[in-house]
Amino acid sequence: MGERSPALNYRKKNRFKAVKTTIQLAILVFIGIVLFQTLVNVEKYAEPDKSKWTNDKGFIALSYFGVSRSGTPKLIAKAQLNKQLKVLKEMGYVTISQQDILDYYEKGKKLPDKALFLAFEDGRNDSELFAQPLLEKYNFKATFLSYANKMGNGDGKFLQPGDMKKMMKNGYWELGSNGYRLTYINIFDSEGRFVGLKDENELRNKMKIDYYNHYLMDFLRDKDMIPSEDRPQMEKRITDDYVLMEQIYTDKLGFVPNTYMIMHANALGSDMNRLVTDVNDANIRRVFKMHFNREGDALNGKEHDVYDLSRVQPAPYWYTNHLLMKIKEDTGKEALFLTGEKKRAADWETARGAAEFIGNRIALTSEPSGTGMLVLKKSDDYRDVKVIADLAGNVVGRQTIYARYDRGKDSFVRISLDNNVLSVEQKKAGQPVEKLVVSILDDIDWKETDLALNKATIYTQAQTSKIDLTEESQYPVNIADTRKLDIVLQGTKLHVAIDGGSFEIARDIDASIDSGAVAIESAWNAQNKRDNIYDGVFDDLKISALKGNGKAGDVLYSNRLTGFQKLYNEAMRSFDATVDWMIETF
Repeated sequence: MGERSPALNYRKKNRFKAVKTTIQLAILVFIGIVLFQTLVNVEKYAEPDKSKWTNDKGFIALSYFGVSRSGTPKLIAKAQLNKQLKVLKEMGYVTISQQDILDYYEKGKKLPDKALFLAFEDGRNDSELFAQPLLEKYNFKATFLSYANKMGNGDGKFLQPGDMKKMMKNGYWELGSNGYRLTYINIFDSEGRFVGLKDENELRNKMKIDYYNHYLMDFLRDKDMIPSEDRPQMEKRITDDYVLMEQIYTDKLGFVPNTYMIMHANALGSDMNRLVTDVNDANIRRVFKMHFNREGDALNGKEHDVYDLSRVQPAPYWYTNHLLMKIKEDTGKEALFLTGEKKRAADWETARGAAEFIGNRIALTSEPSGTGMLVLKKSDDYRDVKVIADLAGNVVGRQTIYARYDRGKDSFVRISLDNNVLSVEQKKAGQPVEKLVVSILDDIDWKETDLALNKATIYTQAQTSKIDLTEESQYPVNIADTRKLDIVLQGTKLHVAIDGGSFEIARDIDASIDSGAVAIESAWNAQNKRDNIYDGVFDDLKISALKGNGKAGDVLYSNRLTGFQKLYNEAMRSFDATVDWMIETF
């Protein structure tokens, strides 16, 4: 008897349909729950017990430019934001409200022992989407800042008034303002041509912009940098921006937010024209109740003015220890640095800085204006070694591998990457450092859209007559790159290969440098004037002892992923890249 056709087996088909329907229903229920929690905001903020607050030393302020799913050169990844908020919670930080700050300065009320003012700037809807679950998770309150001219303009990238009103109801959010608009004035391109005034979205190629200022920061000027408006016209133009801001917020929200963070930070009251400063300050005090005028220092104490507060804007490329190192520098308080995978960390001694071990990665954070260093334990028992690693930190900053490092003699052989320059150096005991090789590597490709304008300042006509090639000759501080290093040191013979042999060097080293451990180091580069801390990134690091015949012997350390773990990581990276592309595209 022949087999029955599957098409006639209605019971089997019905069972399949039932299973399929059940799975579809379960997926719909799950999506419904997620959407309900996202749109309705079921969780409510739990107010802290302020009767126990005793701190009168001040608070720290952190303000993020934006949040994305996996991170970009301008937006922090939600997973990295989660790490940072988690460790701040574990360290005992409690978020404070705008009213808490006003009460601290105006009424002398106390703050929590570790007080944190948290904010998200630029008004992006993905900031609210990805930050909201984390605020709920850690019971943190934050201020969401927007540009007034983005409200009701139909731009889907920015949160709209109805959404802002809704997000305030759960208690996790307050509102603030970055101003009316993000517009640049008195622009000169890199060829010295006068461009004039442009909105942010009109500056498609920021690489070609060398001089500019923000709309509220100066007189409008002509190509000779002579004011094209008199004082009353300047004052009216600037005041009109604040009036328009007030009108939009009042019309769209029913009120004007209390908190202001001006663009561009650190200009008001410093190098800005005094007349321009005065009209801005008068309007700010008329419209707002507090102003974060400065950026770069986290701590605000009693000595600060409520209209001259400061915040730190953590860059998207900062590892958590980078943020903690900055907070430690500003507050003078010890930090709870992350170690990551303790088993991998146990092989190393931390000489300076802080290190986080993450799978096949070591993120080594330097000390402020200094270095970070790890020394491999027991590696000084081996004179001859082979070191393979991917150096994956930001281009602007120094990442170093010491093939031999003798702390007792203060002698070493080291190979460094700093601003896309390869250096090979040796140091004999009691002698200065000697450079053996200095070589500029092949140019690194990066996207012009990754460049953030940060040079807004007052300048003269004489300056604009000179071609400023800052961005054209230097890499932006937020650009990362990966270089593969293969280092072999045997006796006095050193061989270094870059990126699989595309660049190779062979040098003899001094015979007196005949012992030492293997170490890695990170160091800040002075080109980054806004941040004196650097994260060196060492991926797929493998350190092996060499036999007498030059072949690899015992593996002294390896954080390379193998087998299923490697396949899983590669699959997740591909998945994340696909999802990010879909989010950006659609």
